[in-house]
Amino acid sequence: MVTFLIILLIIACVALGLFVLIQNPKGGGLVTGGGSTNMFGVQRTGDVLEKGSWVLLVAIVILSLAITTVSKNSGGTAVGNSAIQERLNKTPSPSPLGNSLNTAKPAATTPAKTDTTKK
Repeated sequence: MVTFLIILLIIACVALGLFVLIQNPKGGGLVTGGGSTNMFGVQRTGDVLEKGSWVLLVAIVILSLAITTVSKNSGGTAVGNSAIQERLNKTPSPSPLGNSLNTAKPAATTPAKTDTTKK
């Protein structure tokens, strides 16, 4: 299910990119003003492309939320239950304060005896 939704999301993203690239620029922006012709010849086509881009934008938002919801509700069975993930969950993590994982105290060392025979 998640894979199907991701494929739909990718298709919607590509379609949105194409809709945006096809649209006739409305403002000055970076257009230099040389040779701007209306390829379609009808103002209504621009309206259809604009509404289509809004619809695709809403579809992308809904698909993203659906993917998040489905992946959270599945309990991570699709990706999270791998052998590597289980091993990572069992491995203790180091303390952020710099303490080592071993809680045993180091053995007390006795100071070395000094040589008192030298004069």
